[in-house]
This record gives sequence, C-alpha cells and structure tokens, in this order.
Amino acid sequence: MSEEFVIGLAGQAIYTVLKVTAPMLGLGLIVGLLVSIFQATTQIHEQTLAFIPKIVAVFLAILLFGPWILNVLVDFTEHLLGNLASYIG
Repeated sequence: MSEEFVIGLAGQAIYTVLKVTAPMLGLGLIVGLLVSIFQATTQIHEQTLAFIPKIVAVFLAILLFGPWILNVLVDFTEHLLGNLASYIG
C-alpha cells in the first residue's frame, strides 16, 4: 500500500462520514438557531428548551434519512471490500 492510496482512502472515508452526518447536523443547527431566536425574543433562558427540540430534530432526521444513510454506508463498504485484493496487492 502506498501513501497516496492510504491518504485517498482516508479522504473517501471522511467524505462519507461528512455526507452521512450532514442531515442530522444541519437539522440540529437549524432547530438550535430557531430556539435561540425564540429564547432571545421571549427572554426565556431555560436549558431544556434548547436541548429537547434538538434531540427530537436529530431523531426525526435519523428516521427520515436512515435508509439513505444505510445505502451510502453499504455502498462505501461494498466498494472497499470489493476492491480489497487490488488495494493490498
């Protein structure tokens, strides 16, 4: 295995992780921003008000994007294991 191969494989893995986690992080960020705006306008500074909606949003994102996430991870794994002989040799 060459250094270029290892760096390329690590890059593909990081890209896959970023692609898979983007829906949850994006929805959590949007919900957190909306809750922060609500807290600023109403001057309610309760920690659970900021925490619970983000958990629910991330959970819903996992339910909604779960099949897509599974397909992306399975495709990456199949590509990795399918070409394993050429990677090692």
